[in-house]
Amino acid sequence: MHSFDITILTDSLHLGKLQRTPHIEDIMEEDRLVQSALEKRGLRVNRINWDHPEVDWSDCRYLMFRSTWDYFNRFPEFDRWLKSVKNQTAMINPYDMVRWNLDKHYLLELAEKGIPIPPTRFIEQGNLRSLKDLLAESGWKEIILKPVVSGAARHTYRISAEKCDQYEEVFRKLLAEEPMMIQEFQQQVLEKGEVSFVVIGGTFTHAILKKAKRGDFRVQDDFGGKLHPYQASEKEIAFAEAVVSRCRQQPLFARVDAIWDNHNQLVISELELIEPELWFRFNPEAAELLADTFISYDQ
Repeated sequence: MHSFDITILTDSLHLGKLQRTPHIEDIMEEDRLVQSALEKRGLRVNRINWDHPEVDWSDCRYLMFRSTWDYFNRFPEFDRWLKSVKNQTAMINPYDMVRWNLDKHYLLELAEKGIPIPPTRFIEQGNLRSLKDLLAESGWKEIILKPVVSGAARHTYRISAEKCDQYEEVFRKLLAEEPMMIQEFQQQVLEKGEVSFVVIGGTFTHAILKKAKRGDFRVQDDFGGKLHPYQASEKEIAFAEAVVSRCRQQPLFARVDAIWDNHNQLVISELELIEPELWFRFNPEAAELLADTFISYDQ
């Protein structure tokens, strides 16, 4: 018999034992809401960092990814860990879905299924063209450069055609280590921000607006971005649910990050299926829905 029905996965920092900041307290509260909702339904739940060296992962029926937010800085190690535990226990969302969502090439698959994305090009390792040539070939005046495996705006740069020479060295260094991507910069993000739509069991629950601080384009709170509750329209809700419905499998939970493009149309910036922040503190009922959805999923 397993000791736990669900293990909520975090990382060492967000475990909260070594450091307590307002951000970490918020994340611990998020996980507490999920854990409480699951336990109210009779499930045995614990919470631990994914890289804990002494855990027997087969002692738990399911692993639920919640705040494993150091994985993109330790991707080779995280990837090895994923492969080692996939046959020991089940994952939420499932392993194949996690692997698909780790690499932003998934955007092309969504685009092929009718989901609008910003103009995007992928640059594989071994590509010898300069950043200046790539930008000129695209016809875009300004781009975002970032890795295909990324999070929290890691190695994310806003680059204009006039200043791309300044980024040639960093571009070459990054491309030597991992595949990269460029996207046409969407000016609306500076004024309108980015909306995150939370979808649980295929159903929209709530949305959060993220806006960058003045002078920046990155909406993440790591860079001074601010969160605001957001009242989504019926059209926007339909958009978010349609994105999730196009996944290869239906995820237990998902976050659809969307922005308005240069033609003022809603496009997906990212689909978060691995460890999205879901802001249950803004809507605790969504944590209850997550628990109910898991019960149905497990039957």
